[in-house]
Amino acid sequence: MINNVVLVGRLTKDPDLRYTANGTGVAAFTLAVNRNFTNQSGNREADFINCVIWRKSAETLANYARKGTLLGVTGRIQTRNYENQQGQRVYVTEVIAENFQLLESRSANEQRQDQSSNDSSYQSGGNSYNQPSQSSKNTKPDFNRDSDPFSGSSIDIGDDDLPF
Repeated sequence: MINNVVLVGRLTKDPDLRYTANGTGVAAFTLAVNRNFTNQSGNREADFINCVIWRKSAETLANYARKGTLLGVTGRIQTRNYENQQGQRVYVTEVIAENFQLLESRSANEQRQDQSSNDSSYQSGGNSYNQPSQSSKNTKPDFNRDSDPFSGSSIDIGDDDLPF
């Protein structure tokens, strides 16, 4: 049987690190994972996926990842159930993370968090996750066909320099 999950998303809040009675670390976190399409109003929706990671990886995640960190996670889906205080059976489906990877530099993460505190990148309440602001989108390189890739400087190549 195959039960593999690969997720790329942003943490919705700082990981919640706890320890079991015998000292094993366990961290719970939620990833906001964008969908590949936009809804009718043109907004990109996100799924909020509950994840759990154990042992040393849990401690490392809690030390290095913060709210908004772009994270890659591999693991498996697991379903568990328990009886709540009202005597009802509650089923929980979550991703048990086996590995994770920080997918952006610390400086990029801090810069984005500073920017998000100014323009509120996270939308509260709904099931939407906003993209970075327009100012960061305008920093892409210009791959226009007519643009000069050499910035006006000429390249001196003779016929003897060509391999063909």
